[in-house]
Amino acid sequence: MNIKKLFFLPLLFLCSFANAGMPGMQGSQHIGFTVPNVDQAVSFFKDVIGCEYFYSIGPFGPFDDNWMTENLNVHEEAVINVAHLLRCGNGPALEIFEYSSPDQNTQQPKNSDIGGHHIAFYVDDMDEAVEYLQSKGVRVLGEPHTFTDTGMKGLTWVYFLAPWGMQLEIVSYPYGQGYEQNTGRRMWDPRY
Repeated sequence: MNIKKLFFLPLLFLCSFANAGMPGMQGSQHIGFTVPNVDQAVSFFKDVIGCEYFYSIGPFGPFDDNWMTENLNVHEEAVINVAHLLRCGNGPALEIFEYSSPDQNTQQPKNSDIGGHHIAFYVDDMDEAVEYLQSKGVRVLGEPHTFTDTGMKGLTWVYFLAPWGMQLEIVSYPYGQGYEQNTGRRMWDPRY
């Protein structure tokens, strides 16, 4: 074996790990979350946000074994009463669950809590969207804020709450975001 092969084979091997990722991964397909009342949640996402209902699954459980724990990491007596799947414009589907479980935590996590989360929706006109949400009785948290630096420069955002307290957000960046000035790569954008 010549010296070039001895040098380049380990380098090629290391480079293959530098770009390693889950084989065949194409992107986010859905976001799943649990709500206290699935009918209320589906109505909110359809009638207020504008999502489209597709289908429902369930119930699942209770099972006579540890299937729920082994497969979903929940209490063995947990039951998925129902899950509804919706599409919200050009983005991943929402899988909205209603569970019952003997050890269920009924408190909404805050963004600062481990497991805290939110879903952001892109809107074309921030002021119009905020006014619309308020006209529907939705609690908007504060006023819209616009980033003036960082990779998010040009992005305007504001949080709002679903009727059951889930944190949601609307964002708008009609002229792009700051990071776009420094790279030809682009984060996923629901406008396209």
